[in-house]
Amino acid sequence: MTARVGERRAELLRRAWWLAVFTVVWNVAEGAVAITAAALAGSRALLGFGVDSFVESASAGVLIWRLHVEQRSPERAEHVEQRALRIIGVTFLVLAAVVGVESIRSLLAGEQPDVSRTGIVLTAVSLLVMPVLAREKRRVGRELGARSVEADSRQTQACVYLSAVVLLGLTANAVFGWWWADPVAALGVVGFLVREGRDALVAEHVDDCC
Repeated sequence: MTARVGERRAELLRRAWWLAVFTVVWNVAEGAVAITAAALAGSRALLGFGVDSFVESASAGVLIWRLHVEQRSPERAEHVEQRALRIIGVTFLVLAAVVGVESIRSLLAGEQPDVSRTGIVLTAVSLLVMPVLAREKRRVGRELGARSVEADSRQTQACVYLSAVVLLGLTANAVFGWWWADPVAALGVVGFLVREGRDALVAEHVDDCC
């Protein structure tokens, strides 16, 4: 029975590792395309989306490190879990700051970005891929009992919300000329990001105390 449980955990660790690797590869490519499209169209929302992709890659990179440590040294898993939660929590707050600053700057400057068909396609594809990835990470994290994996799944879920917001803004700008739609909507995501970052940091401190 114990051997079977150990085999199942090893299988889940491998699955979580591959999900994290996929996240890094996907988001690096997505971020590069988004930032290039943002530069061409002058879109603050797309720029924030691209930066978000790289922040999420950093979060997934932390998770890869945490999973690698448990695979090699299971006795260190709990200690590494705390550090991973702390770093992931900080990445949420960094992302919130970037999205918030870029959205406010865009509104104050009154910048009217060009239509970005590349951005519309990119965010639409992200809306298809990210929910599936977030759901699978959450399932694996819960079965593993790994809070860092679940926290990373929320980072991916944040990307889903941001994708929807940016897609809505880009489409409104393309169809109706509502340039202000994407920075206003993006500000709504900031509260979610701050809450998730705070929750990850609080969980880390509570576990240290207990």
